[in-house]
Amino acid sequence: MFQDKILTCRDCGVEFVFSASEQEFYAEKGFTNDPSRCPECRAARKRQGGYNGNSGSSRPQREMYDAICAECGAKTQVPFRPSGDRPVYCRDCFDKRNRR
Repeated sequence: MFQDKILTCRDCGVEFVFSASEQEFYAEKGFTNDPSRCPECRAARKRQGGYNGNSGSSRPQREMYDAICAECGAKTQVPFRPSGDRPVYCRDCFDKRNRR
């Protein structure tokens, strides 16, 4: 059904293979566009934090808020302002609770 395609990277201009198995993976995930960057440029962009799944612009840094874990009492930071009406958990306690 799928055949290897030769694509050109929009960043470096190098040709790369978009394999049949990669195309199948993209189709399974519902992706409709072929990749526009070669694997090396995609990896470099991801390392630089320049990928957010949309237009390729980097995501603004989230504001973090100090909190105390309701389970273990550890100091932690969360990406929302705790209102005090619901418990807040550190990453470890949150993960433990969600594995139940």
